[in-house]
Amino acid sequence: VAYATGALAKAVYEKMFNWMVTRINATLETKQPRQYFIGVLDIAGFEIFDFNSFEQLCINFTNEKLQQFFNHHMFVLEQEEYKKEGIEWEFIDFGMDLQACIDLIEK
Repeated sequence: VAYATGALAKAVYEKMFNWMVTRINATLETKQPRQYFIGVLDIAGFEIFDFNSFEQLCINFTNEKLQQFFNHHMFVLEQEEYKKEGIEWEFIDFGMDLQACIDLIEK
C-alpha cells in the first residue's frame, strides 16, 4: 500500500507540474520574437537520514551543482549584465557560493 500511495503521489505531482508549465506557457505566448523566459528549477528536496548511502551523496551533490548553476546564471550573471548596461543597481547577495566545495568534491 505504501508503494502504491507513493506512486500515486508522484503521478499526481507530475501531471500537475506538466499542466502548470503548459498553462504558464500558453498564458505568456505571444507571436513576437523574444529572448525572455521563466526558469523553473525543480530538484529533489533536502533529505536528512541517520545513514546516507553513496547514492544519497550523488543525489545531494547533483542538487548542489544544479543549484549553484542556477544561482550563478540567474543572479550573479544577471547583476553583472545590469552593471555592463549602466543600470543603477545595488548588488544583492543571494546566498552562499558553494563552488569551492563543489570543486573540492570533484577533485
